[in-house]
Amino acid sequence: MIAIVDYGMGNVYSVASALRYLGAKPILTADPELVAAAEHLILPGVGSFRNAMTAMRERGLDAAIHEAVESRGAKILGICLGMQLLGSSGSEGGDTAGLGLIPNSTNEFLKTESGLTLKIPHVGFDTVNINSSSGIFQNLPSEADFYFTHSYRMLVEGLSGKIGTCSYGVDFLAAFDAGSVCGAQFHPEKSQTNGLVMFNNFLQK
Repeated sequence: MIAIVDYGMGNVYSVASALRYLGAKPILTADPELVAAAEHLILPGVGSFRNAMTAMRERGLDAAIHEAVESRGAKILGICLGMQLLGSSGSEGGDTAGLGLIPNSTNEFLKTESGLTLKIPHVGFDTVNINSSSGIFQNLPSEADFYFTHSYRMLVEGLSGKIGTCSYGVDFLAAFDAGSVCGAQFHPEKSQTNGLVMFNNFLQK
């Protein structure tokens, strides 16, 4: 079962449409029992880190995700805010603990990074540098374009394995594959062919 976690703050319908295009049959659900039983979970998200974690905890979805991933070995893909929620914490709306499936925290882009003055949010197609040709990065080039729209980012320090990075004043984590835990700061569902390739790779895990 492929479950798209619907906690009221994600682009669930566009994600579902992309998966159906690939021949998958995802369910949209806010039911913790269905989330806990899924083989593949997708956690989309648009909005505030604190509000999102509050919404998930109120619905019992945080515990269901931990049960699925840590107890049953389910695969999870976090998208945009969803990837940030997989981290240890986020500063948006005030410091808030995340799901803790990725050890790093999420903080806002600084308006001046590495001497550059940045427009925030970071919006549009940008190049992701990929260090692996396997997992969710299979059949993608070492430099691939994806669509971003975000004001907060997770840095790469301390992470290892299959990683995609993007540079916007500073190198930040654009995508991540640590076996059962995967993330994409960009929107695969808005990234044309490259996004569909990544979704398909995730479904094959």
